[in-house]
Formats: sequence, structure tokens, C-alpha cells
Amino acid sequence: MAAKSLLLHPNCPIVASYCLQARSLIQRQSGLKDSESNILVKRRGMVMVSIASLALSFDGKFASGLDMGLVAPEQTMEEAESGIRGHALALLEVKALIDSESWSEAQKFLRKSASRLKQDFYTIIQGRLAGERPRLRKLYFDLFSNVTKLDYAARDKDASRVLQCYDNIEIAVKDILSII
Repeated sequence: MAAKSLLLHPNCPIVASYCLQARSLIQRQSGLKDSESNILVKRRGMVMVSIASLALSFDGKFASGLDMGLVAPEQTMEEAESGIRGHALALLEVKALIDSESWSEAQKFLRKSASRLKQDFYTIIQGRLAGERPRLRKLYFDLFSNVTKLDYAARDKDASRVLQCYDNIEIAVKDILSII
């Protein structure tokens, strides 16, 4: 706690040293007046002090880094391989919504089922040997670029383009399932 209060103190030697160096650098590079560079330095200094004080105030469990559980979920290769078939076949169920021209429902369903498939497929690609990855990445690209194109075509209510993208998705899914 002593370090936290020291860092936030305006006469802290660390903050004072930073402010002097930053002020002279800003004045030299930008030609700002003393009062204008003072404002910039104070803002930057306070941001740095705030970040440093937050880092010092955390206990050990957060100090090592951020929890990236939502960004990169902890999924095993076995979970991905068992789920990919169901998620791939679920993606193909969007055909009924396409046939009934329920465009907004098709988009919602497509986004939901594609996100789960994307997670599974990415985990599988990362778990495979380096020699197998390029082919899987190509299939990944083909599948999800067509998913995006289908989404845009459904937004535009372009039935012919939607069907063309769906056919490409169907081919990509069959290729993926034959490999995995």
C-alpha cells in the first residue's frame, strides 16, 4: 500500500522525472508552448501512474496476466473432434430457413452455429501435425468465407447468391468431415 500512495503523490521522484523528460521532448518535437506541453505531460503521467498503481495493488493471482478464457476457450482436442460433426451438420440445417426465405432468422442461425464450428475446427487445426495444417487451413478459409458471403447475401435477400454460397458450404463441410 505504501508503494501505491507513493506513486500517486504529485511530488513522487518517478513522476517528476518522467514529467520533465516528457515535457522537454514534446516541446522540442511539436513546438508547443510550455503550458500546452504541461497538460499533455500531466495526462500521460497520470495514466502511467494509474496503470502502475493498479499493477502493484493486484494480488498474485492476477499479476501474471489477463484471463483470456472468453477469447481462447480451454477446449481439448477430443472435445473439438466429438463436437465438430454435430456443429457442421447443424450449420447445414440453415437450408430450411433459406428455402422459406426467412433471411433474418437464417442469418441468426448461421452466426450461432458457425461460431461453435469455428471454435471446434480451429482447435483441431492447432492440434494437428504441421504437415496437415495447410490443407485444413484452406478448408477453414473456404468454409468461413462462404459463411460470411452467405450472411451478406441473406442480408441483401439475394436468393441465387445465398444458394450458391450454401452449396459451397455444403461441399466444404463434406470435405472437412471426410478428413476428420
